[in-house]
Amino acid sequence: MLGSIPHDFPLPILVVEHQLPGSKSLLPSILDRSTALSVKPAEDGEIARPGTVYVAPTDLHLVIGPDRRLELLDSAPVRFQRPSANVLFQSLAEYVGGAAAVIVLSGMGSDGADGAVAVKKAGGRVMAQDEASAAFFGMPGAAIETGTVDRVLPAAEIGAALSLMVASGAAA
Repeated sequence: MLGSIPHDFPLPILVVEHQLPGSKSLLPSILDRSTALSVKPAEDGEIARPGTVYVAPTDLHLVIGPDRRLELLDSAPVRFQRPSANVLFQSLAEYVGGAAAVIVLSGMGSDGADGAVAVKKAGGRVMAQDEASAAFFGMPGAAIETGTVDRVLPAAEIGAALSLMVASGAAA
């Protein structure tokens, strides 16, 4: 998905991955090999910069604050998840509003569905991975069931769709 996003992408990309507490995520190094974007673990207090992919550390919530600084929170899991896509998406709805664009990808459970509703209510855009390309359709399926998803796409088409959305001014 990230491989089709150009290196000069004008926005930061924030990623939440569900991992067992205490495990070390290999996602930053895996993503770094498949994209021209800069990829790094998110750090508390840093400003989210364009063209950078920030991956939430295992067992901490990743949110964006009012000044577009990243915050890592050790607050309680939400629906058994920390980090939680719902927590991230709700912070985007609150502080980025209609300029937010969120994507719900393959995963078990319903994490991301409530956050997708919050983003849509704030005027943002929501995409979800289609069932055929998802290893686990729980998360994207739950988001789709909310009725707030603008586009349902195969994973291989999401990066290009996001780039077009941003280029057209539909997300910032």
